[in-house]
Amino acid sequence: MSKLKVAILGCGRISYKHVEALINNSDEAELVAVCDLVESRAIERQKQYLDKMIDGKVDLYTDYKNMLKYTEIDAVAIATESGYHASHALYCIEHGKHVLIEKPMALSTDDANKINAAGKKNDVKICVSHQNRFNPPIQKLRRAVEEGRFGKIINGTARILWTRDENYYKQAPWRGTKTLDGGTLMNQCIHNIDLLQWMMNSEVTRVHAERGTFLRKIEMEDFGALLLRFESGAIGIVEGSACVYPKNLEETLSIFGEKGTVVIGGLAVNEIKVWQFEDERSYDRDDVNDEVDSVYGSGHTPLYKDFFQAIVENREPYINGIQGMKAMKIILDAYEVSQIQK
Repeated sequence: MSKLKVAILGCGRISYKHVEALINNSDEAELVAVCDLVESRAIERQKQYLDKMIDGKVDLYTDYKNMLKYTEIDAVAIATESGYHASHALYCIEHGKHVLIEKPMALSTDDANKINAAGKKNDVKICVSHQNRFNPPIQKLRRAVEEGRFGKIINGTARILWTRDENYYKQAPWRGTKTLDGGTLMNQCIHNIDLLQWMMNSEVTRVHAERGTFLRKIEMEDFGALLLRFESGAIGIVEGSACVYPKNLEETLSIFGEKGTVVIGGLAVNEIKVWQFEDERSYDRDDVNDEVDSVYGSGHTPLYKDFFQAIVENREPYINGIQGMKAMKIILDAYEVSQIQK
């Protein structure tokens, strides 16, 4: 069976992880094109891939419409500015391409719904890059949730205590803007918010929020706090900061139930810190802590593998467009009910 032909649209900060994932899944797919308005960035990603896959051929573009027109492509990974995700995804979908969309999948619920409707209409797969769901400690926690080992889940907390200095925002002026990015909650915190809502195993019914712009010269928040009420009655707490001095401190997910407590921390929610349950299972002793070299973790490789298998097997990806909307919607609701204090 021939390999799936994949293109990357957007060659900025996160794009190297997408190239890395394609290299690691080279038995199933090949990178055939890269596109960015800044040609030098596209050349860098092209080189990254060809340095590992010497016999490949990667076309170079600065116009994604030309890319779809002139190169044979099965799927497109969209890693452009967040505010363009919807329009880029819809164009690719309407041209019959499967899409893997970086988080957030859109900056409005309406646009996310349009993406999902277009995917169904055009019979293509939609995957959203919440790669931390594939972290081995997170998978172990999800298993415990599905087995009901917590009993009644009482509360969960997501803490994202990072720093993003002024240079980070100056490097790409779209960061921190309302129309193209959102604030710390949408950009830095969405992964852990996704994990929190997933582990609570219940829909969010009420959102309270406080936000502020304390240190950075940006339009949106550099710190936000959320209080979530779930349909089950459980409570979720989110603490999200880009203001921690002097560097990233932690990203931690904690789940508390009547019969269990789990805390997962580390650089990218990749290390089990606490694992305690009333009962005992054989897998409790499995060491699943994952060594990572960045806050992006190692989840892009299994994310891509599942996406490719979903295309071949004609099934939904593990993180499809419906799943991809959930954390995004929580944050949009938080933006709706709160004002930024400058």
